[in-house]
Amino acid sequence: MTEKAAKKEEDASALKEKLSSLPAVDKLLLHPKVEDLADKYSKKAVKRAVREAISITRERLLSDDEEVEISEPSMISLIEDWLLVSHKTALRPVINATGIVLHTNLGRAPLGRDVLENVIRIAGGYSNLEFDLEKGERGSRYDHIAKLINEITTAESSIIVNNNAAAVLLVANTLANGKEVIVSRGELVEIGGAFRIPDVIEKSGAMLKEVGTTNRTRLSDYESAIGPETGMILKVHTSNYKIVGFTEDVPASDLVKLANKQKIPVMEDLGSGCLVDLSRFGLPREPTVIETVKSGVDVVTFSGDKLLGGGQAGFILGKEDTIKKVRQNPLNRALRIDKFTLAAAEATLLMYRDVEVALKKIPALSMITMPYDKTQMRVKRIVRKINSVPHPGFDVVSADDFSQPGGGSFPTADIPTRVVLIFPIEIGPEKLEERMRAQDPPIIARIAQERVIIDPRTITESDIPNLTDGILKAMEAI
Repeated sequence: MTEKAAKKEEDASALKEKLSSLPAVDKLLLHPKVEDLADKYSKKAVKRAVREAISITRERLLSDDEEVEISEPSMISLIEDWLLVSHKTALRPVINATGIVLHTNLGRAPLGRDVLENVIRIAGGYSNLEFDLEKGERGSRYDHIAKLINEITTAESSIIVNNNAAAVLLVANTLANGKEVIVSRGELVEIGGAFRIPDVIEKSGAMLKEVGTTNRTRLSDYESAIGPETGMILKVHTSNYKIVGFTEDVPASDLVKLANKQKIPVMEDLGSGCLVDLSRFGLPREPTVIETVKSGVDVVTFSGDKLLGGGQAGFILGKEDTIKKVRQNPLNRALRIDKFTLAAAEATLLMYRDVEVALKKIPALSMITMPYDKTQMRVKRIVRKINSVPHPGFDVVSADDFSQPGGGSFPTADIPTRVVLIFPIEIGPEKLEERMRAQDPPIIARIAQERVIIDPRTITESDIPNLTDGILKAMEAI
C-alpha cells in the first residue's frame, strides 16, 4: 500500500470514528438542559432541534471542517441556537437611523407608551367593544371614539376604517356608486406601492371625470363638468408632492359653494391628516383637519398613522347625514377597524385635547419637531461611544444634514439635523450597512456619497446603547 493510500485509509477511519461518536437523539433529549428547553419551547420543537444539530455537525464532519466539535456542550449550544433562530418572528423591531420619521417601510408612526399601554389593557382581555354598558345590550364600536373625534376636529359626525385608501373607497362607493366623481388632473395622486386615486375610485364603482390641467384648474372647470351623472366632487390634498410655478387650484370653500347650488357632496382627502399647525417649527404650512372641516366640505378623510401619529386607520368625518350613509354601507363591514386599532386611536386622540401634550408625548410629532440642538447632543454621545473603541478601517465623524418627515407628508420639507458619518476606508459602505442590518436589533441607515449616515432624529434614547453596540459589532465583523 502506498503512503498516499495509507493516509487516505487513516483519514477515512478517523472520520468514521468521529461520525460514530455523534450522540444519539434520545441521549441528548434526556440531558437536563435539553429537558429545560423542552419546557420553554415544546418537546416536538426540541426533538427537531436535536436532529438538526446532529445533522449540521455530521455535514461539517463530512466537509472536513477541522473546527467542528462533537462535545455535549457544543451540541447543546447548537440546539439552543437553532431554537432561537427558528422561533424568532419575521416581523421584528428595528432601529430607524434614517432620519425619515414616518418611514412607510418601517411601519410609519411609532406609538407612544400611553397608547401601547391602552392597547395591551384592552387587547389582553375582554372589552365592551360592541356592548352598551348602560343599556346592557349590543352597542357600536364607533361610539367609543366618535365623540372624541368630533370634539377635537369640530366635525358633526365620524367613523374610522382600517386605512385611508379604504376610507376613500368607502365614501366614493357610498356617495357616487355608478356616478361620476369630478377631480382635478393636478390632484390624481399616487401613494406608496403604486396605489393611485383613479384606481381606488374605479374600484368603488364610481367613474372618474378629470377636469383642468396638471398645473391649473379653475372653478369654471368644475362648473362645466357638473351634470346629471355627477355623484360628488373630490378634492385631493397633494400631501406627497407639490406643483409650483404657473399654478392655480380651487379652495375647498369655493367648491362647497358651487356644489351646494347643485346639491352635490364635496369630499376632501387630506392624506397625511395634520391636526396641529407645525409651521411654528419651521415646517411648510399644511391645511389642518379642523380648517378643512370648517371649509364646509361634506366629508374629510385622512390617515391615522402619518402626521396624526397613531396606528394605521382611515378617518372619515363630516356632515351628520353623510356619515350616516357611510356607516350604513354594507362595504363598511369589510373595512371596519378592530379593537387594537380602536384602542390605539382613542389613546392617541386623547392627547390632542392639549396640543403641547400631543407634541411632547406622540413620538412622531416629538421627532419631527425635535430641535437641532438635541440631535447635536445625541450625535456627540454616539460618536464618543463608537470612537472609545478602536475600529481600524473606519472614520467616524459628525456633520450637518437634513431629516425628512416622510409618510407622504411635507414633500418639500428639509429639517436641519446633526448626523453621524461613518467612512469605511477599505470597503464600500454597502457592506457595512449590510452588517448593520444583520444585528439584533437590525439597524437601518442611509448611504450617501460613499458613507453610512446615522440620523439621531428617529433614534430613541433607549435605542442608543443597542445602536452603538450594533455598529461596533458590524465593524468587527468586516
